[in-house]
Amino acid sequence: EVQKLNQQLEEKNGEIQQMINQPPYEKEREILRLQKTLAEREKAQATSDVLCRSLTDETHQLQRKLASTAEMCQHLAKCLEEKQRKEKGNSEDQIPTERPNQLLDNETSLQALICNLQEENRMLKQKVAHV
Repeated sequence: EVQKLNQQLEEKNGEIQQMINQPPYEKEREILRLQKTLAEREKAQATSDVLCRSLTDETHQLQRKLASTAEMCQHLAKCLEEKQRKEKGNSEDQIPTERPNQLLDNETSLQALICNLQEENRMLKQKVAHV
């Protein structure tokens, strides 16, 4: 490994000697080329930084939206449970033919809402994973 490092050092020394022995205009050309390369890399880094910040912001927004959606799903589930408990308690007071139709309509609309929220939740998770 020491020999390898010595060889690399000799190569670098050779490059330095070539640079020293070059005419001034070639040195200036090399300096300009290196400055241009540096400027391009700095520009690429700046672009990358902006994109990273943008993706980070979008990720945070999606996480907040996902949390909000999950909270809404929990709230709807609690409401559904409460409504079902109330309907069970009131079932003795109601006419038997009205209750199944009402309950079926309410459950269908709540299930459709839950399905929509689950689909939105799934899409948000995909977006977060993609980001």
